[in-house]
Formats: sequence, C-alpha cells, structure tokens
Amino acid sequence: MNQTIGFIGCGKMAQAMIGGMVKDEEINPTQIIASTTSQETLQKVQAMFPIQTTINNVEVAEVSDILFLAVHPNGYKEVIEEIRQNVKPSVVIVTIAAGISIEDVQRAFQTNVKVARTMPNTPSLIQEGMSAICSSREVTDEELQTVLLLFHTFGKVEIVAEELMDAIPAVSGSSPAYVYMMIEAMADGAVAQGLPRDQAYRLASQALVGAAKMVLETGLHPGVLKDQVCSPGGSTIEAVSELEKQGFRGNIQAAMEKCTQKVKSLSK
Repeated sequence: MNQTIGFIGCGKMAQAMIGGMVKDEEINPTQIIASTTSQETLQKVQAMFPIQTTINNVEVAEVSDILFLAVHPNGYKEVIEEIRQNVKPSVVIVTIAAGISIEDVQRAFQTNVKVARTMPNTPSLIQEGMSAICSSREVTDEELQTVLLLFHTFGKVEIVAEELMDAIPAVSGSSPAYVYMMIEAMADGAVAQGLPRDQAYRLASQALVGAAKMVLETGLHPGVLKDQVCSPGGSTIEAVSELEKQGFRGNIQAAMEKCTQKVKSLSK
C-alpha cells in the first residue's frame, strides 16, 4: 500500500495501533504521520517509532489518505472543526472513540465524508487486539479492505452493523479491564494460600490465556468446556457453585450494561 496514514492524537491506543503497523512488511513507517499537542508525548513517540511527527493537526489532515481521529469523544467536535477544511476529498476518516456515530462525524464535517467507525482495545499493543468496524456507504470495498489490513497488523477484526457498535466496548473494548481485575483477584487468592505474588500472577494469567484459546480453537461452547473441568463432587464444581451463589455471571452482565449505557450517553 502507498497511502499516507495519519493520526491526530497519539496516546496509548494510537501508540498500540502504530506499533502494529510499523511491524508490518507492507507498511513503510515513513507513510505514517502523527500529531499530538503534548511536547512530552511527541518526544516519546519519536523515540518509539520511525514515523513522521508534528504538533500541527492541520499538517496531518492535509496529507492523510486514511486519517485516524485518536482523541477522546469530547474532543471530536473541536478537532474536526479545526481540520475539516483541510482534509483530502477522498480521505477515509477512522474513528476509535466510543459513542461517536458515523452521522456525528459527517455532521461535524458538514459533508458526507467517508467514515470507518471502529472500536479497538489495548491488547493491540502486543498484536493481540480485538477490533470491531463498520463503515459509511461512501467507503468503497477497496478502501474498507485497506482499513481492515491496517487493523489486522495489531490483532483481529470483526465487521459489525453500526446499530450494534455501542455494545462493542462492553464486550471487547473495555473488557480487558474486567479480566485484569479477575487476574488480580485470583492472584490475591493464591497469595492467601502461600504462593509468591509474581508466580501467582503468571499462573492466573496463563490459565486465562489458555482458557480463551480453548474457546477460540476448539469451537466448543464455553459451558461444555466448563463442564469438562468440573468433576463430580470435585473442587472445581465447588468453586463454580460458589461463584453462582455470589452472582458472578449476573455481576458481569450488569457491569456490561452499565458500560453500554455510558457509551450511549457519550453521543448525547
């Protein structure tokens, strides 16, 4: 590919995505340009990646063929107002903010600009990201494939209907935080039984990695895999029973509902 890839905003999520892209053989790091308002962040990004950098958002907008708006949801209107007169007519705008719809972006640009609405997650930093994407009707199949190629450099991608995009943060965008809490809780339980802290973290973390891979690679229902671990009258079914009594599933679902409610409120 020979398009210029721009990032307005270069925080942790953008850095994770750029990290995947610069490792891809089809992408030359010099094709990537990123802007940030913080001189400290600019210097950090310059040290991390051999890409172009600037503190000028307009400079990025003017040259980008694919433009990532990697800013917080409450900063979208201000950034778009700053750059909307300077983007290429053919640019594809890629959003990564929760609650920002395709219509919101086109309204802010005051034109039917091409938009790919996406929701990546932080494991993109280690090329294990899970992203969801939908696009406006103005985006061609070829352009969508190019955007998908970029996302595949740092993980996996699912195409999702836009009306379902507000549900994505709860299930994949925000969910690493739930998993980290579970790892921490499991490690605390192990430490209480005498295991060293660092060993407890390794044991808990790898157990979750392995369990997730079992779901993905066997294709078996999670309930079936759970039953395979639970021997009659054994310790695992004792633990599972206690989790059910404590509302384990219901608490996760309630947390996801709260997450989705917040996402929907961000667009108002």
